[in-house]
Amino acid sequence: MFNMEFIEIYFLIFLLLILVITKLLNRTRCKQMNLPPSPPTLPILGHLHLLKEPFNRSLFALSQKHGPIFSLRLGSHLAVVASSLSVVEECLTKNDVVFANRPYFWVGKYIGYDYTTVGSSPYGDHWRNLRRICKLEIFSANRLNSSSSIRRDEIKNLLRKLYYSLSDDNFVKVELTPLLSKLAFNVTMRMIAGKQHKPKAAKLHDLLQELLKLGVSPNVGDFFPFLQWADFFGYKKKVVKLTREIDGLLQGLVDEHRRNKDGFEEEDTVISHLLRLQESEARYYTDEIIKGIVQDMLLGGINTEFITLEWSMSHLLNNLNTLQKSKSEIDFHISHGRLLDETDLPRLDYVQNVISETLRLTPAVPLLIPHVSSDRCNVLGYNIPKGTILLVNVWAIHRDPKVWDEATSFKPERFENGRIKGCKTMPFGLGRRGCPGMDLGQRIVGLALGSLIQCFEWKRVSSKKIDMAEGKGLNLQKAKRLEAFCKARNTAKELLS
Repeated sequence: MFNMEFIEIYFLIFLLLILVITKLLNRTRCKQMNLPPSPPTLPILGHLHLLKEPFNRSLFALSQKHGPIFSLRLGSHLAVVASSLSVVEECLTKNDVVFANRPYFWVGKYIGYDYTTVGSSPYGDHWRNLRRICKLEIFSANRLNSSSSIRRDEIKNLLRKLYYSLSDDNFVKVELTPLLSKLAFNVTMRMIAGKQHKPKAAKLHDLLQELLKLGVSPNVGDFFPFLQWADFFGYKKKVVKLTREIDGLLQGLVDEHRRNKDGFEEEDTVISHLLRLQESEARYYTDEIIKGIVQDMLLGGINTEFITLEWSMSHLLNNLNTLQKSKSEIDFHISHGRLLDETDLPRLDYVQNVISETLRLTPAVPLLIPHVSSDRCNVLGYNIPKGTILLVNVWAIHRDPKVWDEATSFKPERFENGRIKGCKTMPFGLGRRGCPGMDLGQRIVGLALGSLIQCFEWKRVSSKKIDMAEGKGLNLQKAKRLEAFCKARNTAKELLS
């Protein structure tokens, strides 16, 4: 009989041989196909074991070893990771049409109304129609101007709530994270459905947050098609249950708008506007299309706006000179006796630079939603096969020392006088799949941030700087909630009391 020690040694040698053979085969395949360089792989798994949260940092670490473009084998899928500006320009400008598709992952099927929403649908006539609806009917300048009173009202509600929680002439500690999160949701929800739906909104907000957490969880069937029948950890079951509940609430909003047509026409909500379009083109503007657009607005907008506001305030509290400079600019341009308005934002260059620098250093979405190639193409001399997933590490590109001076420092001044041109920053994506709600997000963040600076004095809760550690997940949320000392300025006392 074999001694157990010999069996263990033989087993280890066997494993080592498999790893060596796999590595050699991987190198040979990459050379033969002229694929971008790749780390050593494991049998079956490929490189899945290398993807650890936060994904933007683990992919950045790999790019430091293998270059600004490298390939990964994710189960049965080939993926290419872009970590430099030159690579992204090749992919999303020169080869934009080729990479205009989305991979058929389970998220698109169960959350994206079976791949029919603007975020999940494949590139083609249906997606182009959805994109046209978003750009012309929802996020056009005229539509956004007509809804400016909603954003002004909700931000004023936040300012008043904050003001009445303070004591006279004393700094009080406030927790900003839940206030900013609720603001982003309330603004978006009122634009979509009007102010008459606050009871339903709270439940919908909780369900969407739960869905976001589950939606970024890995599904084994996405990487190993032969396991699609399995529901490991019960993810699909939970997501299907959540999406049914959310769909029921959204359908309720649509039906209520249909029943109370005159009431909602006055508010001119997104749903009432889409229902008017449904009357003239019922075959296309179905309830499912309307619900898909609404859900995309809620999922895509709320967290990015709130996260950007949270990071912006954190950066300002860690850079008090920048905060003071922002305050001085607002005081100079905004006359006494009135609150900041959206029409003032174009004049507040430095505040806009603060937001741009926040989006550069801490983009709310550090990895763009995955693209997939619909045909073969060439990127910087490498052959990219059809069906290759493209992962764009925006976080890494925004911190590239070859592009940015003092790349990891917070310096809004770098954006002065339009010095940053082209696509050096891409927090909202690039090309055909760029975020259609970019202008709305910038209006909400600009008005909210400027108003908080205009009405209140801010300082850190201790001599130590705000902890800027990043949380886990696909959104770049702070690991710790944001707290700060706050005191009302004379402006707030005059306008909010």
